[in-house]
Amino acid sequence: MKVLTLPQKSVHTGNLILVNSQYPYCLENGESSLVPVCSDSKILLERRAAVLLSKLMSSIEGWEQISAVSGWRSRAEQQEIYDQSLRDSGVAFTERFVAKPDHSEHQTGLAIDLALRKAEIDFIRPDFPYSGICQMFREKAVTYGFIERYPKGKEAITGIAHEPWHFRFVGAPHASIMTELGLTLEEYHTFLKQYPNGEKQFLYRTGNQNIEVAYVKAAAGTDTEFEIEDNIPYSVSGNNADGFVLTEWRNGNDKG
Repeated sequence: MKVLTLPQKSVHTGNLILVNSQYPYCLENGESSLVPVCSDSKILLERRAAVLLSKLMSSIEGWEQISAVSGWRSRAEQQEIYDQSLRDSGVAFTERFVAKPDHSEHQTGLAIDLALRKAEIDFIRPDFPYSGICQMFREKAVTYGFIERYPKGKEAITGIAHEPWHFRFVGAPHASIMTELGLTLEEYHTFLKQYPNGEKQFLYRTGNQNIEVAYVKAAAGTDTEFEIEDNIPYSVSGNNADGFVLTEWRNGNDKG
């Protein structure tokens, strides 16, 4: 066994951080971790998300018919978009479709808005239908770690109107788990608290792997320490609230 030590601030980092009206984004993304989504684009994403988006688009030749509308935004840009929407469309519209500064997923570098390529594209509500190349992207997205973040019927949970164009990178296997269970990111974090690390894990089987996912509660006012097994591939993400998500990959013969 070995001991992992996680600094307090790491609660606010990772692919699974929850950013919404209740939980603000706490760390401005460093420019060094951001890269263009494709060679001729000024739209930026966190590096790992951009790599997997590129692989997804290559698999469906997506860039020929799909445009990247908005990726990473600075706080200043989010403020400008929010203020402009208030001026142009009013409070009711803005509260449904535009997050307040520090409460937008776009500041994380893990979210992207996409549109069907056409002469004119609505920046706030781009057209990304449930048909054709857009639906092909949507169906393959989960394999590459992306979820449709604001689905229809979940508005009361996410606090955002249905946005068919907004995709969020959460990584594997979490995109698959959320999709199969029909959970938003908010619901997923609540769900995982049923699986406190050291007591029980959520087991997800895929191919010849058993993947175990558990919630680790952050220590109050100090670093968080917990043990993991040696030689087991793992990842840890903060949830941006009160703890971490621990994911461990085992082959089918391993026993937790």
